[in-house]
Order: sequence, then C-alpha cells, then structure tokens
Amino acid sequence: MKEKGLLIVLSGPSGVGKGTVRKAIFSKGGTKFEYSISMTTRKPREGEVDGVDYFFKSKEEFEALIKQDKLLEYAEYVGNYYGTPIDYVKETLDSGKDVFLEIEVQGAKQVREKFPDGLFIFLAPPSLSELQTRITTRGTESDDLINNRMKEARKEIELMRLYDYVVENDQVEAACERINAIVQAEHCRTERVAPRYIKMLEVE
Repeated sequence: MKEKGLLIVLSGPSGVGKGTVRKAIFSKGGTKFEYSISMTTRKPREGEVDGVDYFFKSKEEFEALIKQDKLLEYAEYVGNYYGTPIDYVKETLDSGKDVFLEIEVQGAKQVREKFPDGLFIFLAPPSLSELQTRITTRGTESDDLINNRMKEARKEIELMRLYDYVVENDQVEAACERINAIVQAEHCRTERVAPRYIKMLEVE
C-alpha cells in the first residue's frame, strides 16, 4: 500500500529567510522533497531564474489562471500576486512523494483549508529588529515598501498560532535541521503509518 506524500508548507513573514532556508534544505544530497515552484507577478530579483526560483508571470496571465481554478492558493501581497499551481502538487502527492511549498502567510491559510492534513511550519525571525535589518540589507525595496512589509510582518507573526510548528531562523543550518526533524517525526505519526500495517494484517 503506497503511502501518500506529505505536503510540507514553509511560511513566514517577508524577509525572514524562507527562500534561503528552502535553498539550503534542497542543496543537501539525499533530499527527498519535491519543490513546488511558486508563481508571481513581481519582477525577478538579481540572480533569480524563471522556472527555478519562481514562475514569473504577467498580471493578466496570473488572473487567467485564477479564473481557470488552476491555483492551489494565491494572494496579493504588496501589489503583486503569488500563487501555487495545483496540478503538480496533487499528482506528486498521489505518487507518494513529499511536496515542499515555500509560500506567503495568506496563501498558507488557503492551503490549510484544502489540505488540512498538511504539515505547516512557520519560520520566525529572532526579533523584529533583525527582520527589518534583513529586509533593509536586500537593497531592493524603498523605505515605503520596507515600512509596508514590517506592518504586514507584525500581522503575520500573530498568525503563527494557525501552524503546527514554529522554527526560529536564527541560523540557517540550525533551522534546516529542525525542519528536517519535524518532517521525519510527521512521517512516523500513527495515523499515517497504521493503515499500512492494518493492510498487512489483513493479508496474513
């Protein structure tokens, strides 16, 4: 009996380092997660590659996909759309592979409604001042945009209670180890493992 894959959702406020942590997890040899690339209408940052970091789409293209119900989740954040293509996620989970999503907090709330048995991990900053420093040192946002992101971050941190686990991103390597440990533990949950053994007993 093939065990269905686990949907792993990593989320948290903008600037907390979701992308950095995700890249570090996937840079390790032997990572068994399938990364579901998100879609966005924002402009690529320096070094970002279409189809690797994000699928970069126009606003019109994105809104067409919304109408076609082709997105698992989507949200408009600081003037840009972000979303997750749905077909890839469903097919990969059904094949028994884990799918790793790195998405915004608004999107995570939508995914929770559609996949309540997913694993939801909130990546938290060590402090608000450290979060502001990280956003500022990107050098890609104006003062107004930085202020908007900090206002949003305060609201998003209050929503961490909706997640299964909270991981502090004090050091990237340590955050990765905590996330991997959480995933391993989830795979050992009785409700995930028991059906396989019940099936085994029926055969004997």
